[in-house]
Parts: sequence; structure tokens; C-alpha cells
Amino acid sequence: MNIMFKSTRGDKNSVTASQAIVKGIADDGGLYVPETMPKIDFPLDAVTEYSYQELAYQVLKLVLTDYTEEELRYCINSAYDEKFDTKLIAPVVKAGNDNFLELFHGRTIAFKDMALSILPYLLKTAAKKNGVNEEIVILTATSGDTGKAALEGFADVEGTNIIVFFPEDGVSAVQKAQMVTQTGANTCVVGIKGNFDDAQTAVKKIFTDNELKAELKNKGYVFSSANSINIGRLAPQIVYYFYAYAQMVKSGNISMGDKLNFTVPTGNFGDILAGYYAKCMGLPVNKLICASNDNKVLYDFFKTGVYTIKNREFMVTVSPSMDILISSNLERLLYHLSNSAEATKSMMTDLNTKGSYEFKIEDEFAGEYATVDETFKAIKGIFDEYNYVMDTHTAVAKASYDKYVAETGDNTPNVIVSTASPYKFAKDVLKAIDNKYDNVEPFAALDELEKISGAAIPAPIKGINKREVLHKTVIERNELKSFVQNKLK
Repeated sequence: MNIMFKSTRGDKNSVTASQAIVKGIADDGGLYVPETMPKIDFPLDAVTEYSYQELAYQVLKLVLTDYTEEELRYCINSAYDEKFDTKLIAPVVKAGNDNFLELFHGRTIAFKDMALSILPYLLKTAAKKNGVNEEIVILTATSGDTGKAALEGFADVEGTNIIVFFPEDGVSAVQKAQMVTQTGANTCVVGIKGNFDDAQTAVKKIFTDNELKAELKNKGYVFSSANSINIGRLAPQIVYYFYAYAQMVKSGNISMGDKLNFTVPTGNFGDILAGYYAKCMGLPVNKLICASNDNKVLYDFFKTGVYTIKNREFMVTVSPSMDILISSNLERLLYHLSNSAEATKSMMTDLNTKGSYEFKIEDEFAGEYATVDETFKAIKGIFDEYNYVMDTHTAVAKASYDKYVAETGDNTPNVIVSTASPYKFAKDVLKAIDNKYDNVEPFAALDELEKISGAAIPAPIKGINKREVLHKTVIERNELKSFVQNKLK
């Protein structure tokens, strides 16, 4: 079956997968979604026999249907290779009664590598298929992890430029160092005096600025995105939910056909939405538990049916990649559940004009959240008992899952989606384990964590504080458009 994609906001023009990947976002500001949701065409029990690469092909061929087998296998095999420090690519690791799907074994030690290792290949292939001769400019807002993973993926890729905006004071020291030391003649990293929502909103406005797009097209540039608003970022994330299920069966934690819960630390909603897509495609998922930090806009939404950013304080927490109030990918879920582009557009308009909208989600999702104190207690508890080290985002999920079980009594086997290496947030991880580390310097924390955990500092960040800072620009939150115009003169 050939799957076409359409906008969540009603643009009547359907596009192929490759066209959607090149465009990044629909002309009306909506996000691309499949017109029909494909179902897996292989027996579920086959997942236990597939390598990660083969499973990726079996899943992605159903979604990205205008890519040939040769093209898809090229993209997959180029992405999931020795860049990852484990043959399993995404192993499920047990600590006590908890199962952690570790998605941080790529070059930037965060889950964004799972999709951003393949997106450059998908995009290059898509541009060739669609006769795109202009230089592709990747515009990306990041809350910490997407930026580095995108930079790593697109650095020195012919025919592309990449500009990443990040909140200057809203990422960890390691995250910032990873970005500002990025090499590559086509890379540009810019700090903004604002938060992630400011950067994301400004980037989305640029994507829908037809006058600017026409101006830059005349200069030989077209925009695309590496954020999860791009369906080429989202689709590869579906794969690791099937892969986690396969490992849970092989380890004897569940039997083939049993249902499984997933608890996902959630900011922009892309990661957990991929789990929903996996369920729609035929994976036996019971509940998707959306774990929030103190910025619990999603928790409140799942509990009350009201999504509101009005009069809500933006909290800077120890899990900065989740410090988000406007979850872009939630728009896709609203479209699927309402089955109405008109209703989805209306809700997005209400969010922009009134600061809130209403929509009640039942059954498939649950919302929970963890405070900073609860996050720290989760890190210390798992470390003390099992010598397993969680990063601050994974710990939000662990603490949220425990609260969910206490509240519901749901004993369905569960996988916690572990989104980053603890080394990315070593200072706060150490502080959680023992308050004697309260004043440790961010980069000294890497060495201390290595000593107490026995796990080596990941190669991609070893000595990162000694690397040359190549990107020093910082701008005001309202200067993104003018910066892009000047950069692409």
C-alpha cells in the first residue's frame, strides 16, 4: 500500500513520504501525518529474529513507501553501524524489577541519535528523488539533545547547511559544550536569550513565512527541519518500540502477544508519539505513560483535558530537555484522535490566541510527573540498590512510573525509555547520589561519576571541556529571522 501524507490542519495537498521529509512542515503550518496508518505485514513473533537493521527495514518500508528497498537499506545500514557502541543498538537493561530501554549508545549519547543518524540519508535520498537542486537549510530548535545529534548527522553533508538554536542558559554544561565545539564547514550554532519554546516558536514561524521562503529560494536555499516535526525524524523512532518488545520476549519478561506498558520522559511529545504509532501498527501496547517534570503541562492535560500555557510559570529543572510548555507533536495525536483537521487547527489557533484548548484523551495514555526531589530520590534509590545509574530524564520516568503503579495498581510489564547517558547530566546525577558532590564542577563531575559507577566516560564526551569553542554567537529571542536572513545572504 502506498502511504501518502497530509497536514494536520487541512491543507488538501497530499505528499509522498520523501516530499514530506524535504518540506519538514506543511505549508499551512500543520505537521505531516500518514493518511492511513499501516499495519505490520510480518508475523509479530518474527521480531525476535530480526537484527535492529532488519527490523528498521520491515517497519520503515510500511511508512516511507516511496523509498525503494535499495534506498531504504542504504539509509538504514549507513545509520546503524559502528557509530553505536553496542551491537544491539538499543539494549533493554534490567535493574531490579525495572527494564530500561537504553537509547543513548550513539555518537551524542542521547536518544535523538536513533533518528538523527538516519535522517541525513533519508533527506539526501528524498532531495535526489524529488529533483531538489537548491541547498537544503536545516533549521532546528533544541532543548539540548536534538541540536547536537542533528549537527553530528549533518556535519559536512554535501548540499546542506544546518543552523541550531538553543536556550543559552537552559541546557547542561555538557550539552552546551557538545554543540559549541561542533566541527563542520556547514554547521552554525546560536544561543538565544530565552527558553526552548521561544526558539521553537520562532523556527516554526520561519517555516511558514512564505515571503522569506521565496526570498531564500531565489538565492538557492530551501528549508527543512531536523526536529521531530519532520516525519523523517519521527518514523525511525517507531522501530525501537518493536525492538524493545522483542527483547522483553527473548528475556522471558513477557510471552509473545502479551501487552506491554512504556513509560516515556516527555517534552516535545515525539518519542511517546512514536510508541503510539507502533501500537497503531500492531504492537501489543497497553498504556503509554507520559512522564513530565515540574513543567507538567502534559500531566495536567491528561488529567483535566485542558492544555494551557496561560499564566503558567516556565520552570528550569535538572531535566532540561523536558523543560518545554508547547509540545509540538501533540498536534499529531490530536489529529489522529479527533479525526478532524478542522478541530486540530481550531485547537492550535486557540493555543496561540487564548493560551489554551480543551480535548479529553481516554484510555491509551496516562500522565504522571516527578518533582526534582522525586527525580533525585529515584536516581539514588536505583544506584544504591543496583549500582545502575540513570540520567535525570530517565529518573523522571522511573519516579513517574512508580507513582502511576501506586495510583492504579497496574501490574502490566513495563519498559522505561531511557533517553540519555547519565554522563550528559553528571553534575546533577552525582548531587542526587550524595550531597557531598553539591559543589562539584560540571566537567570534574564526569571523572567523579566514572569513579563511583565503574562505567567509563563515553568516548564522544571524554575531554570535551578541552575542545575549542567554535560557535560563540548569542542573540535575542526576537532576532532569529534576521539572523537566518543575514546568514544566508
